Amino acid sequence: MFRWIFITVLSVVIFATGFWGYQEHQEKNAILVQAENNYQRAFHDLTYQIDLLHDKIGTTLAMNTKEKLSPQLIDIWRLTSEAHTDVGQLPLSLLPFNKTEEFLANIGDFTYRTAVRNLEEEPLSDKELETLKELHKSAGEIEDELRKVQHVVLEENLRWMDVQLALVNNDEQQDNTIIDGFKTVEEVSKGYSESMLSTNATGISNENHEYQFIKGKEVGKSEVKKKLRDFFELPKDLKITVTESGKGANLPTYSGAFQLDEEHGYIDVSKQGGHILSFMLNREIKEQKISLNEASQKAAKFLKDNGLADMELAQSSQYDHVGVFQFLYKDNDVRVYPDKVQLKVALDNGEILGFVGNDFYRNHHDRMIEAPKLSLEEAKEKVNPSVKIQDQHLAIIESDIMEETLAYAFLGTMDDETYRIFIDANSGAELQVEKMQSAEAKFQMD
Repeated sequence: MFRWIFITVLSVVIFATGFWGYQEHQEKNAILVQAENNYQRAFHDLTYQIDLLHDKIGTTLAMNTKEKLSPQLIDIWRLTSEAHTDVGQLPLSLLPFNKTEEFLANIGDFTYRTAVRNLEEEPLSDKELETLKELHKSAGEIEDELRKVQHVVLEENLRWMDVQLALVNNDEQQDNTIIDGFKTVEEVSKGYSESMLSTNATGISNENHEYQFIKGKEVGKSEVKKKLRDFFELPKDLKITVTESGKGANLPTYSGAFQLDEEHGYIDVSKQGGHILSFMLNREIKEQKISLNEASQKAAKFLKDNGLADMELAQSSQYDHVGVFQFLYKDNDVRVYPDKVQLKVALDNGEILGFVGNDFYRNHHDRMIEAPKLSLEEAKEKVNPSVKIQDQHLAIIESDIMEETLAYAFLGTMDDETYRIFIDANSGAELQVEKMQSAEAKFQMD
């Protein structure tokens, strides 16, 4: 009998020990996952901040109005501070990275000192403009190197915990793409001459507007499900989830979602009128078979078929095998930037993958557009002479105080970058400067 008691007690002890070990293992894994997630977030935030930093410096160089310079320089200072914080959250304490941190700190010091002085009485000197140009160039090089690292991290599903382990073990022979990439970033930062430092899509509406173009009878959940089935050609027996927006929403809406094998999608529909505000389809995109131009024509046809007439293509980009298009409402010869829509089109078969029309339905209304007081040539004189103007048109945009303003929009280039500059068509004030986004670069690692 004592033997059976002993076996029972021993079994309980073994089970308890195993359970305790399992719990310890689970807790350890949870900590590792949390640490990995924090590292990933900090890295992708850093890459995003450097992207913005490069764009903001370029936008500052394209500006011609001193009143706009101080807020822009303060914004650059803020971005460098955020990027510096992100660097500090990465497991790079054992990797020499002080030159990059100095580079960010020096940008912050330079832009803050410049921004707080009266730029009307003491404008930027030629030397300071040259410094900004060098900063823009170096930020662009760092941006490219970080993008390469980001591409490989996502493509090969690399882990930052492995970086930390490699640094702790001082494993110089280990081929670690992340470490190599950051060493290259450090070299780029080191190459910048420290002595030189010793001296929003634009026109888009504020999302707090009330929706002005929502008309028609109220629809129910069953009609939303039908729209979703028809849009994505879904089987009749497929389960579709539809939820209703809560009280207090600017616009009562329904949200529908589905999952079909490897595809999943959603749709947002206004309760009044059943207008499709946005939808998205996520699926694998295969080899490209149609051009970006063909895709833009399919996007234009989609808008026309769904009752959005008088829309003009304003911008197009290609990201891998997907085309992204922005269309603006055109009132006679005036492009209305607040009334915009965006679409994503698959370049393997021309399928519409995404649509966002919230801005159009929020802002579109009949407008009485008066003739501008300034001529086109008078407005051109207000543009920075370093910008080579390629195109121009009249536009309605929203100013900093959220008022619709008639403006001349100029598309131009400077230092291999493209900018869109808005000049008030009545006062001649420089309203906004926007750096145009180019297609996503495709990186290959040797």
